[in-house]
Amino acid sequence: MPHLGSMPDPKEKPRTLLVGWISRLDLALELGLSVDTMRRWEAQRIGPPSVRAGRKVFYRRAAVEEWLEDQEQNAPRRRRSGGRR
Repeated sequence: MPHLGSMPDPKEKPRTLLVGWISRLDLALELGLSVDTMRRWEAQRIGPPSVRAGRKVFYRRAAVEEWLEDQEQNAPRRRRSGGRR
């Protein structure tokens, strides 16, 4: 009789190959951007790194988070409004 701890739980969703990855459409929706903007960024190499699987484009979630952090670091600093300091 097999040990109960070694049997997969039928309620658990099996891990899939694309865990940790997001499609172009889903990323565009999460960022509030159009798919066309995502395509343009890819062509100009200014967006997050991506990979192609046939016609599909995927982004590694961790790479997107790093890219967003880089955007924050490299954003121009805004001056405070108001009087002199």
